Parts: sequence; C-alpha cells; structure tokens
Amino acid sequence: MGSRCVLVLQSETMSSPFGTVKAEAVVMSDESRAPPPGCPMHQDAKRAAPPSECPMHTASTTEQPKSAPDVPAHQDRAYEFVQCPVTGARGSKNTASDINPANMMPPPNQQPSSGQPFPLSVMREESHIPRSGSDQNWVYPSEQMFWNAMLRKGWRWKEQDISQKDMTNIINIHNQNNEQAWTEILRWEALHSKECPCGPALKRFGGKAKEFTPRARFRHWMGHKLPFDRHDWIVDRCGKEVRYVIDYYDGGRGSSHTILDVRPAFDSLEAVWDRMKVAWWRWTSS
Repeated sequence: MGSRCVLVLQSETMSSPFGTVKAEAVVMSDESRAPPPGCPMHQDAKRAAPPSECPMHTASTTEQPKSAPDVPAHQDRAYEFVQCPVTGARGSKNTASDINPANMMPPPNQQPSSGQPFPLSVMREESHIPRSGSDQNWVYPSEQMFWNAMLRKGWRWKEQDISQKDMTNIINIHNQNNEQAWTEILRWEALHSKECPCGPALKRFGGKAKEFTPRARFRHWMGHKLPFDRHDWIVDRCGKEVRYVIDYYDGGRGSSHTILDVRPAFDSLEAVWDRMKVAWWRWTSS
C-alpha cells in the first residue's frame, strides 16, 4: 500500500540522549502528504522575518503575529535567536524594555547558570513542525535553555557527566527525535487528508515519563523494557484536537538507536478505527 509508518519540544529531557532515530514500522498509505498550494500555513511566507536589529534584513521586517493560546512564552521571541542570534546573546540583564507586551513575559532563559562549568550556545533551530494558531513553526531550545531546564528538574552537573560537546549532541538528538515523531504523525494524519487538506499543526505537548501506557505495560509483561520517556502531543486537525502518544525506547545493548512508538491515543472511536485499519494493513501485507 505504499510507505512505512511507525506504530507507536518538545519536552526537555536528559534520558538516553545519545543515538540516532530508528522507528518500528507498519504499512500505511502515504497519499496527500503535501498540502495544497492554497494553504497559507505551509507557504514559505510563514517563516518569520528577522528582527529590526539585523540590518541586512531591515527592509523585510514584518510584525510578529499574535501567539496561539497554550504556547510556552519562550516561543514568542524564539526567532530572535534563529534569525539574528546576536540580538539575544548580548548577555545583558532583563530590563523593562525587554518585557514582551503581548504576554508580559521576559525573554527566554538564555543566561548561564551559577557555577556553570563551560559556555553554551544560545542558538536555536527552527523545526519543520507548524505551530497551531500561527504562521510560524515551533523553535527548539538552545543548549543553554536545555541546560537550565535540566537544573530546574533537579539535575546537578558532575565532571564525569557531560561535556560541552555532549550538550551539542544532546540538542541534535533531541531535535532529530522530534522531527521523526512529527513525520510519523503526518503519516497517520494522511488518513484524514480529505477533511484537513491543509494539513495538521502541533498545538501543545507534554512529558509523562512515569505514566506508562497500557501498550507499554503489555510489552513489558512480554519481556521488553519499559520506555525511558513518553510525550503526549495535541495536534490541531483543522480545528479538531487529536491526541498522539509517543513512547521512547532504548535501541538495546550496543545500539545507538532511539525507537519511537507513535500512535493516536485510544480516546475516540475515530482513533480506534485508524489503529484498526493500520493493524489490518500491516497484517495483510506481511
């Protein structure tokens, strides 16, 4: 029937950061993955113009659109660190003029932490994941933001833990995992291309590392390891919210893979039907 699909942000987690992405596969139709040309949310124009501080782009500067609800504050000014990173990397303390009037929040936490053993990059990478309610994509955290987030979760650096180069690798793997997860979600969403021809967008997400799904527990009873992390992604399917579950597994001893198990959550009859169809295609094509 076509291409292969995983049956299975971005949260900032340290678990098993090293490796490349590998996906479990099932057969699924790959039709209509490209959005129609009339869909503005996927046009090239969605890329935000750089801030006025970037002189080579002054003429093309446009006003940033209002952010969507439920979007983390650090996404509102993320493009300052993508298009013109020097603007956000000056290292100066926040002042009244730095406050974003749209949400009264300061810029992202790009300042080095107390006692940080080495400098970290504040550069951020734009993802290929459309942000719901906006004409922009989600933007991944910088090395510095990732480091600060780990500290907030209780992690403390030890000399034998990670180096400056390791943080670069962690960010690369984190971003690659998210790109792979979105690719698999698009394959599931191809089942609904007629009802949402412009394609889906990511509305919000959250980590639930210790809340194991029934599927993960069943695999564990069968002798497999539990996933080291779990994310729930809420996708905007042309105005309809759809939840996807993503389990992250270690590839095993001697492997550098992270295995993603991406699938619609069992919270609607439509999602149940989608998973039944994919299971049938997989069974009949094997």
